Amino acid sequence: MGRARGGECLTRCNNRHQSGPLAVQPSEIALVIRPGHLQYRASVLSWKIEYAILKTVSSPYTVLVVGMGKRGMHHATAFNANPKFKVTGICDIDAARLDAAAAKLGHPEKSTNAAALARALRPDVFCFCTLPSLRLPMIRDGLEGGARLLAFEKPVALTSVELLDLRNLVRQAKAKAVVSHQHRYGQHYQKVKAIAASGALGRVHTVYGTATGWMTHMLSHLIDYTCWFNDYEPGVWAMAQAAGRTKFADNHPSPDYIGGFVQFANGVRGIYECGAGAPDQPEVAKWWGKNRIGAQGTEGFAEVLTNGGWRAVTKSGGCQSGEGAMNYDLDMPPYIQQMADWLDDDAKVHPCNLDHASLGAEIMLALQRSAAEGGQVALPLTVGTDEQALLKAKVPELPVLVSCEQNRKEFGLG
Repeated sequence: MGRARGGECLTRCNNRHQSGPLAVQPSEIALVIRPGHLQYRASVLSWKIEYAILKTVSSPYTVLVVGMGKRGMHHATAFNANPKFKVTGICDIDAARLDAAAAKLGHPEKSTNAAALARALRPDVFCFCTLPSLRLPMIRDGLEGGARLLAFEKPVALTSVELLDLRNLVRQAKAKAVVSHQHRYGQHYQKVKAIAASGALGRVHTVYGTATGWMTHMLSHLIDYTCWFNDYEPGVWAMAQAAGRTKFADNHPSPDYIGGFVQFANGVRGIYECGAGAPDQPEVAKWWGKNRIGAQGTEGFAEVLTNGGWRAVTKSGGCQSGEGAMNYDLDMPPYIQQMADWLDDDAKVHPCNLDHASLGAEIMLALQRSAAEGGQVALPLTVGTDEQALLKAKVPELPVLVSCEQNRKEFGLG
């Protein structure tokens, strides 16, 4: 801010969230008052605008968090820990849980009605950590509340109808959206990505992921991280089979076991297994962390064990390994910071953006469609259907055959 040539008082602001109180650049607000015209009023008006700009420049992005369970609290706490954000509202259908969360978060506005609270607060960020069945209505609530950025949990959608609808809503609103694939920030994921990107694996021909957790919880993670290792090349087709019906009754409805293949546009093959028949990782103690995600090439492989570090064997580097585990305290801060970066600058697109997540979501839905209908399913998906209904109608009543006794217990198979 300062004085322009010829005595003109020029006050401009480019971005309401530039870093630093004086980091103001041209464009959005411009006041030009020429010499000799209402000098006193000009100086007062200039001061008022400069004060308003300074106040706005230093103000954080406002956040409304919906769903105050474990994951909602992870998000809200991480937002409040970042000076670029302030949680100004929270929502949950459980009033007691809502009150407990408010006490921990500095007593933001609270409500059991997400849509009403969003309309009242008009937050910059609408973050929801709710059940998968609520994705589309939550997207609508956030956009109708004027949110510039939507942040939500995986999976992106339970059906391709829902995926196509919510993606269109976000694009039409010209809003930003990110999906919680935040484990990529773990040091072991970063190491495997770096090895794959370095060329040490030679020509990468296969990416793979296995998890003993059931599909709607875990398959989204497996696919997204392998797509990341493969530089988000689009899928061309998918083919899969599924077995077991126990977890269709879960609030993350899934067959007990699904496994399949994906052909990517660059010739890389994806291989995925999720559920009771997926292989055990005995070196990992925590059941939900028994996930193996990696890339294999002509000169070696590198892989992550979600709760067991990383390991690699390459022609140039020999046998290597290192530490790493799922840790929200370490994974959430960079995930949140990159939301601020994207809000500050459109060019700094968040790596967990909806377009990236949608590639994985389409693969996940195509695998389900193939398991229900048989044969290969072409990608991208251009016509929506209800993959959940298809699977429930087609998966046989036969019990799934498990890969280890712990899987039998976790799936309630006796």
